Amino acid sequence: VQLVESGGGLVQAGGSLTLSCAASGHTFSTYTMGWFRQAPGKEREFVGAITWSGGNTYYADSVKGRFTISRDNAKNTVYLQMNSLKPEDTAVYYCAADSDGSRLGFSSRAYDYWGQGTQVTVSS
Repeated sequence: VQLVESGGGLVQAGGSLTLSCAASGHTFSTYTMGWFRQAPGKEREFVGAITWSGGNTYYADSVKGRFTISRDNAKNTVYLQMNSLKPEDTAVYYCAADSDGSRLGFSSRAYDYWGQGTQVTVSS
């Protein structure tokens, strides 16, 4: 599985961005998809995840109520809608795929495949 993120950029605080992650391969629809982020000088942290069917999602407390994950299995794409962005949301955002599509892992070790990342910068 190859994952390619897009949609990052520069946005003012309070603004919105939608990230996309396009996956290759016919097994996308069976995978849990997760989003992680890594700010300069910090460890990679969990943002949220969505199960294979889209029926279950899980978010980090820091983004709950502001970020929404969705997926379109027909397009092999997962999305991260980010609203009410804050400067502390600035990071490189990564999507990841977990071959166990029924669980919602928050540890990076649960994920088998990773994208290259896309930069999100929120100015104050």
